[in-house]
Amino acid sequence: MVKWRRGATTAGLILLGTFVITAPFIMLAGANPFAAYGEFLVSPLTSRYSALEVLVSSIPLILTGVSVALAFRAGYWNIGAEGQLLMGAVAGAGVGMLVSDQSRILVLPVVILAGAAAGALWALVPALLRVKLGIDEVVTTLLLNPVALLIVTALLSGPWADPETGFPESERIAESAQFPILVPRSRLHLGFLVGLAIAGLVWFVLSRTVAGLRVRAVGSGPNAARFAGISVGRTLLTVALASGAIAGIAGASEVSGIQYRLTGGLSAGFGYTGIVVATLGALAMPTVVLAALLLADLNVGAGSAGRVLGVPSQLGDVIQATVLLVTVGVLAYRRYHHKASKPVAEEISGDEGTLEVEVVDTS
Repeated sequence: MVKWRRGATTAGLILLGTFVITAPFIMLAGANPFAAYGEFLVSPLTSRYSALEVLVSSIPLILTGVSVALAFRAGYWNIGAEGQLLMGAVAGAGVGMLVSDQSRILVLPVVILAGAAAGALWALVPALLRVKLGIDEVVTTLLLNPVALLIVTALLSGPWADPETGFPESERIAESAQFPILVPRSRLHLGFLVGLAIAGLVWFVLSRTVAGLRVRAVGSGPNAARFAGISVGRTLLTVALASGAIAGIAGASEVSGIQYRLTGGLSAGFGYTGIVVATLGALAMPTVVLAALLLADLNVGAGSAGRVLGVPSQLGDVIQATVLLVTVGVLAYRRYHHKASKPVAEEISGDEGTLEVEVVDTS
């Protein structure tokens, strides 16, 4: 109960801080801040269509958020989810164009596994560079994102260009490779359940298994983990590949659930937004899912706010960025306050030996 109360208090502070900071910008755009937030956050939930669109928009954010959060929990700073997502999309589209009349029950697992394998493979080189040579993965994973985009562009401008129209998009994947729709007359597809299942699986592994304990130990202190007999390099490599695989599934999901083909604009920066989702969710899988739903709500609401209130739709991006900054600030303050209030052990040395004194902050 205390944990949930603390979480609710933190969420309230984040929302209040975000509102206070962004209200002047909304007023400068000529709108009432309260009305604007109503359109951004409440309006998308008032109709069946827009509420389902929030769930659709959350699918890649859940997967990339879980991908980034898993890596960050181990102290592996994966900034390459965008490239891993694109390579997963390439693999998913490739499988979808190869199959034809096979059973969907057989094809869909292959599509998902192909996306996971491609994402993991794209994450392998930066992981090996980190583990074997100590090269910073922030730089290597980030630099591979535009490389992945160039590969997609090269495929769509050459061998995978639509054979009928010549447009820079692949031909449509087979129907057996398309994710089934979960709700009639909507775009909500199987990828939503896949994302929730993966988030639940990662939560279980991190919180209920020995492997998860090793991951958390390495993330909290690699030197202490190494002293305890944990193979830090092997743990980081495993986590990096798992993180890349989840991001790759996000790409395959976009191909098989939404686009039904590979396109250059398949990702609206989902891999980068996953970093926001993971940070906003404090790297905990249940709150990562909630953060993905919140940002998806903002994305859908930004369009309606632009139409109803006549404000730029980019205000949604401003609010999203402010949420991230306020979240980081609140979490940093909580961590500093928690450390400052913990008992501090001091050693006083003298002729009679060493005395350990516990100093308690009573402020």
